[in-house]
Amino acid sequence: MFRSLCKSFLVTEAERKHVRRRARFQQHRDANCLFFLQGKMPKEIHAILKETLGEHAPSYATVKHWAAQFKRGDFSTCDAPRHGRHKTVTTPENIDKIHELILEDRRISAKSIAEQLGISCERVGSIIHEDLNMRKLSTKWVSK
Repeated sequence: MFRSLCKSFLVTEAERKHVRRRARFQQHRDANCLFFLQGKMPKEIHAILKETLGEHAPSYATVKHWAAQFKRGDFSTCDAPRHGRHKTVTTPENIDKIHELILEDRRISAKSIAEQLGISCERVGSIIHEDLNMRKLSTKWVSK
């Protein structure tokens, strides 16, 4: 059910992948809190998570950091708001504009798109590769 809801609200595979990764991260942190409350030490918690989750287990440093937070009394399992600039360029509108430009001319360069939209080449490249899941084959943009 989650996957069908996820697909209906999220536009790109990259967004769906991000949501799945964040949900998995949240579950790991919740499990860590539970084991901490049971009196387990970070090494024990990490061993349990590694045995259970394999390669998807959080690192020992992450488990140790979370345990330190819980020890200080911060039992919040949600991420705190982060400082810094928000992504203002990677918007659905810009993603759509870039996609339209590519569909109009598959030979268009990322530099040309950046100049037309007034955003950086790096951000255009990121949108093309991560959000639109496209790559340049010879001289044309194609889906991966």
